[in-house]
Amino acid sequence: MQLLHALDTFWSSTGIMNIEWQQIVMILVGLLLIYLAIAKEFEPLLLIPIGFGGILSNIPLAGIAGPDGFIGMVYSVGIETGIFPLIIFMGVGAMTDFGPLLANPKTALLGAAAQFGIFITIIGALALDGLPFFNFNILDASAIGIIGGADGPTAIFLASQLSPRLLGAIAVAAYSYMALVPIIQPPIMKALTSKKERQIKMEQLRHVSKLEKILFPILVLVICIILLPSATPLIGCLMFGNLLRECGVTERLSKTAQNELINIVTIFLGLAVGSKLKAESFLQMETLAILVLGLIAFSIGTAAGVLLAKLMNKLSGSRNPINPLIGAAGVSAVPMAARVVNKVGREENPQNYLLMHAMGPNVAGVIGSAVAAGVLLAIAPVLGG
Repeated sequence: MQLLHALDTFWSSTGIMNIEWQQIVMILVGLLLIYLAIAKEFEPLLLIPIGFGGILSNIPLAGIAGPDGFIGMVYSVGIETGIFPLIIFMGVGAMTDFGPLLANPKTALLGAAAQFGIFITIIGALALDGLPFFNFNILDASAIGIIGGADGPTAIFLASQLSPRLLGAIAVAAYSYMALVPIIQPPIMKALTSKKERQIKMEQLRHVSKLEKILFPILVLVICIILLPSATPLIGCLMFGNLLRECGVTERLSKTAQNELINIVTIFLGLAVGSKLKAESFLQMETLAILVLGLIAFSIGTAAGVLLAKLMNKLSGSRNPINPLIGAAGVSAVPMAARVVNKVGREENPQNYLLMHAMGPNVAGVIGSAVAAGVLLAIAPVLGG
């Protein structure tokens, strides 16, 4: 009898006896993310840890994603505190060359224009509030809107501060659309520009001195402190990493930030985000709305950048023409968006090299998304209160 009781107890504790269909669905979602990362190379450095973390978080009875579980504790330490996204930003700063932006400062406007989708999407999310299955307040809407910046760390940071319950869906949407830049952007770019505009050749960028590159992160930080202190965590880490890169005397620290540090944190960041893909919180109508709103935000941001570049080109006349395609690089997907711009430009004119010109608005978009996040961190809690 004791043996039968033991066998019955063992059988009752197996996964097959306790798993629910919702958990099976989320495990399949995790496997899909891993497949896309490996087979399609869609943001593999993030989607593989996120997908695997999503699988772990849906294993019945394991409690891995709970407060006392492995990835649950990682989430508490790195995401709830906001540390992981900030360290990622430090590494991004160390890997970023702001030279193209300094060589052509007016392209910063294109990075700003691409953030337009963020604020339009906030309005859209608030418009859904009150409809059946949806309950988005201003904090939720702000966290959803930042997806339009196409900046994964910023999206995670803002969601962790304003709307932790939606973190999983927001993170998956943000990184999915970053990975889908080569698919989403070209049709928008071609629809809004003529063949003649796409063939415009731009002049070679001027040389940027080492002193300019050293002063830039310091000046940006000072401006941030004066005008928007709420953005200081993101901007500060980004500029600190960039100063390590450009100062010329901290090569070891710069390489560590670019490689070992950012790689280690990326692993734990992905697993921690995956812990929020639990079936009970992810399989909601709100998740589908977030995916749709995120796509709208990203598309509007791309379109706004292209349209402003067209306007700037008209205003500049025949002197220093601007290829409107580079406006699409104003989103923060560095350097993928700039590479897509270069690819589309060369399809129209094989002698047209737009990569470095597109890097200006591309890195400006990184700063722009951080500034937008700072604005939302400052005003959303007040409006929500």
